[in-house]
Parts: sequence; structure tokens; C-alpha cells
Amino acid sequence: MTTATVSSSTETASKSPSLIDAMRQRVGRTVVGQDQVVERVLIALLTGGHLLLQGMPGLAKTLLVNCVAKAIDLSFSRAQFTIDLLPADIIGSEILDQRSGEYRTQKGPVFTNLLLADEINRAAPKVQSALLEAMQERKVTIGNHSLPLPAPFVVIATQNPIEQSGTFELPEAQLDRFMLCHRLTYPQVDEEEEILRRSLALGLKHEGRGAVPKTAFESIDPEPVATVEELVAAMAKVQEVYVSDVFMKHSVELVRRTRHSPHLDLGASPRAGMALVHGARARAFIHGRDYAVPEDLFALSEDVLLHRMRLTYQAMAEGLTVQHVLKQILAEMS
Repeated sequence: MTTATVSSSTETASKSPSLIDAMRQRVGRTVVGQDQVVERVLIALLTGGHLLLQGMPGLAKTLLVNCVAKAIDLSFSRAQFTIDLLPADIIGSEILDQRSGEYRTQKGPVFTNLLLADEINRAAPKVQSALLEAMQERKVTIGNHSLPLPAPFVVIATQNPIEQSGTFELPEAQLDRFMLCHRLTYPQVDEEEEILRRSLALGLKHEGRGAVPKTAFESIDPEPVATVEELVAAMAKVQEVYVSDVFMKHSVELVRRTRHSPHLDLGASPRAGMALVHGARARAFIHGRDYAVPEDLFALSEDVLLHRMRLTYQAMAEGLTVQHVLKQILAEMS
């Protein structure tokens, strides 16, 4: 590596903290509140992990991901999951070329840096499972060909609560591939008032002799605030964040306690432990630290563990929730 290259890499890496601030500011121009969601999206991008956003319709899940996609100079694709969607609509297929008589590969939307799987639980399980290979191995198989996906590759999926009509619960094998599952809540009163003010200020979009009201999507600034190189430099900095042996022991202990809880049929897998330590490194970097602290573990525990836990029938009959069981385990460890 030349001296110029080293200097360039160091200069880019030094911009990484401002990259976090720039991302937050850019998203904040369009999306009101949801600071914790923005942090989780940044953690996913910095670690290459996949993120599941769960919440009622209208909580700006899709809008937020669109903001992030345009804030970084990454390729972006969106797949709207519906009941009639086929696996080939996601990963692609082989198509017969009528002129040459040969098959050619038609790549699907999964061949991108950032894939938004919108309302993922509205598609049948076989379609949801089409993402499994891509999410875990970062490649897909089309016909007899195994094709690598671009780097970086991150899936951010949104889903509605499974109690809603027309939704399917994701299989455990696929849920386990999501590093984080964040549950969105309704905005605070002042935040909701700001949302209304911004919607009133959007104005009209003129098309020919007519016009239509603008949407929040059209207010997103298309000019990126970060390059791929800056994102990669930040990812490299995250790799340097120190995670102590004590922190790792606590992570393992937390995960193992979910497996031995009498209230749970299914506890967390070793992937949960990996998600805790990798997520903690990214969160520490976002907060300006070069080491992970217990606060990172407790802050990420719900997003890492809840979607990997299943209650026993007895626990459900007693009115317990996975949130209650996890809080009990954390209280015992603190």
C-alpha cells in the first residue's frame, strides 16, 4: 500500500463520526422523531447485519429506509411483498432468449446494496424463505448458477403486526437471520404535531397543466451525504472497537438464560450472541466510544432477543409476554 493510499484511508476514516451526524441530520429533515430506529438502521449498515422493522401502518418505516438509501451512495431496490408474489420475483430467474435460443439470467431486486423488503409478512412463507440464502450467504442460486450479491448487502424488512389480516408469521429460521428486530411505537404528541406541520408545507407537484399534492417521499433530498468509501471506512472503525472478555461472557450468559427459562419453549441461538457483540461495537462507535459497555448490551437486548424467543403454552395461559420474560432475565443478571 502506498503512502498516498494510507493517507487517503486515514482521512476517510476520520470522517466517520461526521458520517453518523450527517446521516441523522439528513433523515431528520424528512422523518420526525424515530431516533432509536435511525440508530438501529445505522447499526445494520455498519455491521452488515439485517434489520426487521415491525409496526402498524403509517409509522414511516418505508419512508425512513428510503431516506437512508438516498443519504448514502448505495444501490437500492424495493420489493413490495404481496400474497401473489413468487420467489423468482425476488431473486430472479432464467429466461429463454427467443433470438438465440439460449437461456439468460434475469436478476431480481435482491442484486443491490440495500434491499427494502416492504411488508415482508404479507407474502406466503415460500417467498419469505427465498431470502434465506441471500441473507445468510450473500449469494443466490438461479438455475444451475450460484451468483454472488453486491457488497455491502443489507436487507431491511418491514412487517405489520401478525394479528393483522392477510399476514403470515415468519418462520423461525428466517427470523434468526435478522440481526435486529425493532418495534416501532406511535410518535409523541409534539412529534405528531410536527408531522402535521410538515405535511401542510409540502405543497403541490405540477405535471403539465395539472398538479398533485406532494408526498413526503418527494421531499427526500436525492443528493447523498456519504459515499461507499466513507461507509466502508466507518465499518472498518467499528471492527476496531474493543469488546472485553467480560462483555462476551455476559452476552453468552444472557443468551443461555433464554434457553433455560421455564417460560420459554424456544430460546436464542448462538447467532443472538454474535448479534449482541457486533451490535454493541457499532452502537459504541455511534456514541463516540472505542469500547463496548454494559449499556450497549442492555440497550440492544430486546431487538436482538425477542424475535428469537417463543413462550410455552403455560406461560401464554398465564398472560406472560416475551418482553416480561426478558426483563426478568435481565433483572436477575443486573
